[in-house]
Amino acid sequence: MLLTAAAGVLLGLFLDQIYVGLILVVALTLGIQLRQLWLLDDWLRHRNFRTQPESDGLWGDIISLVSNLHRRKQFHKKRILNLFRELRRSTASMPDGVVAINAAHEIVWFNRKAGELLGLRRKTDFGIRIAGLLRSPKFSRYLEKADFNMGVLVHPHPGESICLEFQGVPYGEGQVFLLVRNVTRQNQLEVMRKDFIANASHELRSPLTVIAGYLEVLSTDPALVEQLREPVLEMRRQSERMTTILSDLLELSRLEATDEQVVGSAIDMPALFGALRKDVAARKLASPEILLQIETADDLLGDLGLVHSAILNLLDNALKYAPDSTEITLRWSADLTGGHCAVIDTGPGIASEHLPRLTERFYRVDPSRARATGGSGLGLAIVRHVMQRHGGELKIHSLQGQGSSFTCHFPPQRLIHHTVANISDTRYSSITQA
Repeated sequence: MLLTAAAGVLLGLFLDQIYVGLILVVALTLGIQLRQLWLLDDWLRHRNFRTQPESDGLWGDIISLVSNLHRRKQFHKKRILNLFRELRRSTASMPDGVVAINAAHEIVWFNRKAGELLGLRRKTDFGIRIAGLLRSPKFSRYLEKADFNMGVLVHPHPGESICLEFQGVPYGEGQVFLLVRNVTRQNQLEVMRKDFIANASHELRSPLTVIAGYLEVLSTDPALVEQLREPVLEMRRQSERMTTILSDLLELSRLEATDEQVVGSAIDMPALFGALRKDVAARKLASPEILLQIETADDLLGDLGLVHSAILNLLDNALKYAPDSTEITLRWSADLTGGHCAVIDTGPGIASEHLPRLTERFYRVDPSRARATGGSGLGLAIVRHVMQRHGGELKIHSLQGQGSSFTCHFPPQRLIHHTVANISDTRYSSITQA
């Protein structure tokens, strides 16, 4: 600017009009700057087919910086495009389908396998609520509940045998990846297995009842040869064990027939605990002392038969495997997370490597000891299914040499709250005594 002013003054002195000289020089300078600006604008607008303008000084530095920024942008754009193509190729080769949905459960993206399994089209199904495409009440409840610890089986076409498994994986703010897998074959095999177990158990029950009846008559017959009395008694014990196993199998098949949660009615848990203790004492099998610990007056909303079966199975397990010198505690408590029914013993405990598999059917920590005590290996599997039907879960905690605790956790909506003031005097007496 100083050089421009000096050149204008010199030109003005030459023309004897300083202001005219200054105006002419400033106008010339502005024209040159406007031309450089026009060249830069033209290059930026038509960069794909215009050559970079040749400029010196400040304009040359600006053009150089813009050119470097453009090259870096092109490099990152190409890199992102390559990554995106690689991602599309990798997801297209996946054996399972993947559907990304937003917080409103609308389809944002899906891979090729998901399109094949669900019949999705890229240009028309983006932004559509996925529950509206599948029209499955079970799937809609699964999305609304947003509990993605487990998957859900869905038949997308009613009347057909096709079965799909959906497993949700949450990410971001309310977004979910839905993994889709065709499990038709596995589902058919599972149905066949359940039907076989149920039918076999039902068919074996009648002949086994006849055999047990004859063995009971033989064992009480005074004319029976003494050498045969012990084998007949052993056969009778084994037939009773077989009857117990068949009964457990039938109950387990009945529980597996549906995964719908039960509604039930109010269950007086202190009264149920008292009945269980009397039932066990009447068998004359339980040497360990059974203690009742009632910490709440709340009732449980559920199926009395199923809850009774679950707690009785846990109590039987504690009686079978705990030494006679131990104590077994039945505890009923409640807090903000729900109701908790626990069976606690001070027995030998269970090694940590066995805990994840305890609820599998026929799994035994010590098979030889289980046969000696008459265990079927189905008790904890029944408890697990009972808890699933009530929307709860079974938690097992055990340390070798320190005992075990089996706790049934029921959700808060299963509790019917009571205070000591609004329950009967008889019931309050039983709670305080327990």
